[in-house]
Amino acid sequence: MAKIVRVLILRTEGTNCDQETAFAFKEFGADVKLVHINRFIEKRDSLFNYHILSIPGGFSYGDDIASGRILANELRFYLIDEIIEFIRTGRLIIGICNGFQVLVKAGILPGIDRWTDRGSSPTQTATLISNDSGKFEDRWVYLKVTGNSPWTQGLSDIIYLPVAHAEGKFVVKNKKLLRQLKDNRQIAFKYCNDPRMRIDDNIVQYPANPNGSVDNVAGITDISGHVLGMMPHPERHFLFHQHPYWRRLGMVGKFGDGALIFKNGVEYIEKNLL
Repeated sequence: MAKIVRVLILRTEGTNCDQETAFAFKEFGADVKLVHINRFIEKRDSLFNYHILSIPGGFSYGDDIASGRILANELRFYLIDEIIEFIRTGRLIIGICNGFQVLVKAGILPGIDRWTDRGSSPTQTATLISNDSGKFEDRWVYLKVTGNSPWTQGLSDIIYLPVAHAEGKFVVKNKKLLRQLKDNRQIAFKYCNDPRMRIDDNIVQYPANPNGSVDNVAGITDISGHVLGMMPHPERHFLFHQHPYWRRLGMVGKFGDGALIFKNGVEYIEKNLL
């Protein structure tokens, strides 16, 4: 009997990109379950029943305190020991938009402080705050792929994905941390200018950088590269015809720029854990 990659889509009140994320993983043969966080808090399920943990976009708990804060606290106070072991055993985690906010506010990303040592707990060292524009940004952006992670292998140098957030400005506690992220190649994606415009990417202004993120950061990983968080939505450019100009471009295969991220996750588990 063939072994199958098992993916957990973690959901709670307000989550609204779970079905799209599940579709993306299923397309590459994964067995996907959408499970409410209460099942883990109440010990009716375990993270170790899965190979990949995905925290999708949406507005968990309505972002009533701050985007992702309540769900982040639930991870820290109820599931952090399981998450530490989940990462230590080589499994993968991806957080998209609200999921990225959750991972950062739980201290799971950037993960530079070696909190995965036994008996330790994560400390928040970065966050995602309100966009500089002061409004919800719903637009398509170009991203330069800059990291080194199982999730990003084989991606084109520049990809095109949509963003949809009001609190997407990535900031860090100090310049030292930003330098560490660069040196460790933990910056997975950076906002960049439209490559057709031939504008120097040392100057990336709004709306190319839709939120004002420091150093144009759009996504980061932990040191291992196994945990990825990103503000843009790869599940919303999973199929080619989701591209806003797909008719003008003509059909160029089935998949869009975000598909390979999900394929990479599934294939990494197949090759390394099954």
